[in-house]
Amino acid sequence: MYELRHLATLAAVADEGTFGRAAHRLGYTQSSVSQQIAVLEKAAGGALFDRPGGPKPVRITQLGAVVLRHGRDLLRRADELADGIERFRAGDSRIDIGTFQTVSNTLLPPMIRELRDAHPGCDIRLFEEETDDPDLSGLDLMFFDGPAGDGLEDLKLLDDPYVLVARPGDFPAGPVPLKTLHQLSLVAHPAICHQVVVEDFLRTRDIHPRFVFRTEGNEALLAMVRAGLGAALAPRLAVLRDDPALALHDLTPELPPREIFLLWQAGRTHSPLAAHAIELARSAAADLLIS
Repeated sequence: MYELRHLATLAAVADEGTFGRAAHRLGYTQSSVSQQIAVLEKAAGGALFDRPGGPKPVRITQLGAVVLRHGRDLLRRADELADGIERFRAGDSRIDIGTFQTVSNTLLPPMIRELRDAHPGCDIRLFEEETDDPDLSGLDLMFFDGPAGDGLEDLKLLDDPYVLVARPGDFPAGPVPLKTLHQLSLVAHPAICHQVVVEDFLRTRDIHPRFVFRTEGNEALLAMVRAGLGAALAPRLAVLRDDPALALHDLTPELPPREIFLLWQAGRTHSPLAAHAIELARSAAADLLIS
């Protein structure tokens, strides 16, 4: 049975015109080149070169031309395979990451920037969705505001505490008692994900705000607070920057913080790119905690 090295020898003989020059190019002895061509001829069932003898160059036969054409294609694909493996090991592969709004605005930008700097040829695909149940179908990693369920593994990145967002002067400076939220007009995120945990926490304490507007968008939420429609309970990372039109108040007692995790399929062997992304996510989360 022939091997790729036999096809490489066939191509060298065809290119160089003699067994001797092909042997010199490949670093083989001439007898080794002859043996490898003999293996190919046995596999192909006929002569691949006409050998006129003496100093005259060999001539490829019609059968040899067929084997050479397909052989070069196999060698090209083998080179592409080797290159693909090398690129994969270097991190220049594809990674699919699930995310949600807050992570897209805070953790992901420095993480993506560093991935791009370290692996310029990598292919990064992001998929943003607010969902109660993490679905990692087709994803390497997923950011989620809760721990892993069955069949998944997780890395907790940080706690994102809740604050009361209001217009300046609507509440006295400092922490606001939680009971103040009873019957207070609030704008809020939809009752999915960690918002459910927050509302259940209030309900068990017989605190029932009036939810006058719900939106998935952080900017829409804050815009309605600025407009005076109501205050908002928001994770701290949802309020990206200092805004003179907004005042942030701690709550007493505190609400359960939103926990941000990175999830992946249990037992999965990470690609070098995915492994690097996990470390960068950990680092970006630590930077957020420091700042």
